[in-house]
Formats: sequence, C-alpha cells, structure tokens
Amino acid sequence: MALKSYKPTTPGQRGLVLIDRSELWKGRPVKTLTEGLTKKGGRNNTGRITMRRQGGGAKRLYRIVD
Repeated sequence: MALKSYKPTTPGQRGLVLIDRSELWKGRPVKTLTEGLTKKGGRNNTGRITMRRQGGGAKRLYRIVD
C-alpha cells in the first residue's frame, strides 16, 4: 500500500495524505477464516432490553487474522 498525497485545492486538503488501497483484495473473505459476529441487540444476560434503539441491522462476519 502506497501513500497518496494531494495538491491543496482547498485549505482543508493541505497536507492530506491517504493510503492507496487499490491493491487490496476485493473478493469475499476465505470461509475458513471467518466466523459469525454475535450481536447483543441491547439486551443483557437475562435477555431483557436494557438499551433503547438497538438491534436489527445486517448480519456481519468476523475475520480471523492469524
């Protein structure tokens, strides 16, 4: 991964340096190196809702990095 430096077209972009992620893998992760990430949904150990406006959303995978 290389670093990309930008010309200051605005004052906020002066000194802007970002990582070039174009060389990273764009496919799906290897299935043996992933596991499900369990969500709490705002519930405690008894299963009762203890925090409002939590829950739902998309199923997520946790990547195991060895």
